[in-house]
Amino acid sequence: MRAVVINGTRDVSVETVADPVLSGPDGAIVEVTASALCGSDLHFYEGEFPVSGLRPGHEVVGTVIETGAEVGRIKVGDRVLVSPVLGCGRCAGCAAGNPIDCTGGGMRVLGGDDSLPGGHAEAVAIPAADAWLMPVPQDIGVDNAVLLTDALPTGWTAAVRADITPGATVLVIGLGPVGLYALQAAQVLGAGRILAADRVPARLAMAERLGAEPIDGTKGDIVEQVLAATGGRGADAVIEAVGQDATLTAAISAVRTSRTVSVVGVDANFAFPIAVPLMIIRNVTMRFTTAPVASTWPTLIPLIRYGRLNPVDVFTHRMPLTEAAAGYRAFADRADGCLKVLFDPTR
Repeated sequence: MRAVVINGTRDVSVETVADPVLSGPDGAIVEVTASALCGSDLHFYEGEFPVSGLRPGHEVVGTVIETGAEVGRIKVGDRVLVSPVLGCGRCAGCAAGNPIDCTGGGMRVLGGDDSLPGGHAEAVAIPAADAWLMPVPQDIGVDNAVLLTDALPTGWTAAVRADITPGATVLVIGLGPVGLYALQAAQVLGAGRILAADRVPARLAMAERLGAEPIDGTKGDIVEQVLAATGGRGADAVIEAVGQDATLTAAISAVRTSRTVSVVGVDANFAFPIAVPLMIIRNVTMRFTTAPVASTWPTLIPLIRYGRLNPVDVFTHRMPLTEAAAGYRAFADRADGCLKVLFDPTR
């Protein structure tokens, strides 16, 4: 089959590789219908986490074509969501849909290392299939199904963990797909006012169309703009969806005293200096999160189905898998207004 391979910094190719095989009697093989690029993939692509020969891709939907003898809930022919974070599938954490709490071997990320090749491919092997695959309801289309495999659950979890109260002023820093879905999640959770910060005009315009007040980082310091907009108090909750030292620092400085900063942006700097005295004096809570994707599906699917949450269309580029190198390049460079790339593995 064909699969995307990251060979080194900004070096992507589509190679012919061996077809996936069952990981064990609890596993399944999924023929990929569509897969998307995520900002997390860029950490490998840009060399922040150096790799060679990695097969990436964790935002995946497809059809089950083979199951192991111990798989019971999932059937061949099922159109499924694939959880990008997985665990053993048997412990209490996994039973609750939260592989981050897995005690049977720990959390694994699809396409995160060589032991679990990712879904930017024609097919993918998924262990513990009953735990980490979910049949897609017929009223959920392919685009929303792909979004349910990472971007939407991560945005939702970011908002939930920000301790948003009805009527609160919420600041979202970073208006990529995750930030935009955090914005929409904050609205569902009752935010009265949302400030949306970024440096890209198209993203700021999209946030404004969704009902947020844009904070343009090219027109001055984000913190100063937020303080000016809130009478010097700061935001009641802050969601950081970028993952850079500067935006993490801004999030800490822009939050109101005794409130929460929720971080889902992945900063590759292991030595980031958190201003502990400032946080103690201001009584700030800071949460860092990997979304337990599978556990969000029972909440998010009804919200979408009944119109409480209408995920904004973020797929600006739809490309054949064979053009993955161009897709990665456009996504990394934000070329031609690229916000998110959807790959079609049949082409």
